[in-house]
Amino acid sequence: MLTRRLVMGSYLVFLMLPIYWLINMSLKTNAEIISGYTLWPHTLTFANYIKIFTDSSWYSGYLNSLQYVAINTVLSISLALPAAYAFSRYRFLGDKHLFFWLLSNRMAPPAVFALPFFNLYSAIGLFDTPFAVALAHCLFNIPLAVWILEGFMSGVPKEIDETAYIDGYSFPRFFVKIFMPMIASGIGVSAFFCFMFSWVELLLARTLTSVDTKPIAATMTRTISAAGMDWGLLAAAGVLTMVPGAIVIWFVRNYIAKGFALGRV
Repeated sequence: MLTRRLVMGSYLVFLMLPIYWLINMSLKTNAEIISGYTLWPHTLTFANYIKIFTDSSWYSGYLNSLQYVAINTVLSISLALPAAYAFSRYRFLGDKHLFFWLLSNRMAPPAVFALPFFNLYSAIGLFDTPFAVALAHCLFNIPLAVWILEGFMSGVPKEIDETAYIDGYSFPRFFVKIFMPMIASGIGVSAFFCFMFSWVELLLARTLTSVDTKPIAATMTRTISAAGMDWGLLAAAGVLTMVPGAIVIWFVRNYIAKGFALGRV
């Protein structure tokens, strides 16, 4: 028992050390960061956080990221729900192959689609808009959401659908009032994965935006000035970047394991 606790404690320290060090750096001045290693700030400062909340070039990056992430999550879940229901309830020629092909699209690297998306959005006027990044991320998030939701839907007996039809429910009413509450945990887990991919993805977000909708991930890569790298500001931005993900994880923490199993637990 003691050995197990020591191993678990060491593992937790190993995981938390980078986060602690990031917070530690965000509360220091650049001079103290460069001067050497200290376990805690000798000169505590909140100037890095104040600059992020007062400089529009920084806080607008967070707002832009939240905007296209929210659009992508809503679109991905809205389109994945009917597709997952069709895969879970109906059988048709090539359904298993199509189902696997959906997830194989998720395996493609974003770099493959960066140039085609850039040319397409520049031609139709979507470049440097929140919808440009949101629609591009749908290519990766919808297949994963379909796979997760199909697993949850397959766990719901088909007799519930038939009973609802006998009771006079139309399909839209049945789907919204009865079926969706039964797979609420699956929807939450799917939204979590969609959110996390869009929030941390950099290549497409940077390629498809320029000025008006530049995300925080792109802003963080441009902290070099004539005075050098602003380590404290970059660390503060990193700490604030983890906050939305931590909030989402808190709300879906009880369903994440089931989501990794695609609902089949």
